[in-house]
Amino acid sequence: MSRPFEPIHTDQAPAAIGPYSQAVRAGELVFLSGQIPLVPASGELVSGDIDTQIAQVFDNLEAVARAAGGSLAHLVKVNVFLTDLSHFPRVNAAMEARFEAPWPARAAVGVSALPKGAAVEVEAILRLPT
Repeated sequence: MSRPFEPIHTDQAPAAIGPYSQAVRAGELVFLSGQIPLVPASGELVSGDIDTQIAQVFDNLEAVARAAGGSLAHLVKVNVFLTDLSHFPRVNAAMEARFEAPWPARAAVGVSALPKGAAVEVEAILRLPT
């Protein structure tokens, strides 16, 4: 069966922990699966505070974006999931450090739990450069 997308994979980001791709490319759009703060080499949660977890998530997203032929600068939509919405300002700080205006569209959602006990997960859509 032919799929209308191309799967994207890199060893520089954590392997999928279920039946899904790290990302899929459909034309000029790439849909990046949610990343939690897993260390790619071990598959374990990064140790450290929320800032360390957020940094690992964006490192993981950046690795997948690069594997697709883009970068964080090409993200057009970001969805953030937090188990504690008081960490929302920390996500803002991390995004301000990694992105430039104009900012991608974004949603932030409070959730009761995330896989492997993570405190943050981020998924995104990027548009590849033409």
